[in-house]
Amino acid sequence: MAEAALPALAPVTLGADEKLRVVATTNIIGDVVRRVGGDAIDLTQLLPAGSDPHSYQAKPDDLRQLNRADVIFINGLHLEEAMQPVLANLDGGAPVIAVNIGVPTREFGGGRGAEAEHAGADPHTWMDVRNVERWVENIVVALSALDPAHAEIFDANAAAYQTQLDTLHQELVAAVASLPAQQRKLVTDHDNLGYLADAYGFTVTGAVIPSLSTLAAPSAQELAALQQQVEQEGVKAIFVGTTVNPNVANQIAGDTGAVVIPIYTGSLSDASGPAATYIDMMRHDMAQIVAALQQ
Repeated sequence: MAEAALPALAPVTLGADEKLRVVATTNIIGDVVRRVGGDAIDLTQLLPAGSDPHSYQAKPDDLRQLNRADVIFINGLHLEEAMQPVLANLDGGAPVIAVNIGVPTREFGGGRGAEAEHAGADPHTWMDVRNVERWVENIVVALSALDPAHAEIFDANAAAYQTQLDTLHQELVAAVASLPAQQRKLVTDHDNLGYLADAYGFTVTGAVIPSLSTLAAPSAQELAALQQQVEQEGVKAIFVGTTVNPNVANQIAGDTGAVVIPIYTGSLSDASGPAATYIDMMRHDMAQIVAALQQ
């Protein structure tokens, strides 16, 4: 399954000193858009560092930025579910483009009971670097259609960034190669590392919240089953995103002897942190994961 095709886009009329007004919902999308648009766009990203994209709600200033935008880039796949009513009722008429257009998605759930309620396409596509390479293709096509005068700049920026992303992907593959296959077991705060597992050779053993969204809540039975699985499989670490409350993960870790390892999954860090850019985030997270599982 993949998001639908890019919409038809007409050039925006810009004054001599005007730049294309671009809004990105998450700071991860914002970083990728910035690498393509560079100084030729006026970029606003809505979610500050540390915000959970599943639960973030637009503030009054966000509404002003959205309504004056020439284009809005979203993740889609229900990631921005708390913002959906706002995005569906904008006054400005800007095209809303999901960066995941054309990205093959993995499906979650589809069973009975609680699992069926959590079914759907996994929105955390950025955890496989090759998917972000597709984001770049979508972004450069959209920006070039809206602002043809800067198309050559967008193309050059995108090509340079694609080279960096390809290098990053190869680095991550090499980092995991040092880890024995039987130690590549991931337990997470919610089901957000599926793409990373598929791309880099891990197995997702379980999640504290058995859902694609942090807005769900685990049942007592689900927590008991996860604790038993962690103990039986000798899981060494539970990886918790920096935007998620770690209390339940800490409880399971305390009962099983595992350790809780913070990683960046839904948000970048601030500029002084270890995950100030998407590339920094992926390098940092993989280093954290490999180091924890090697113990």
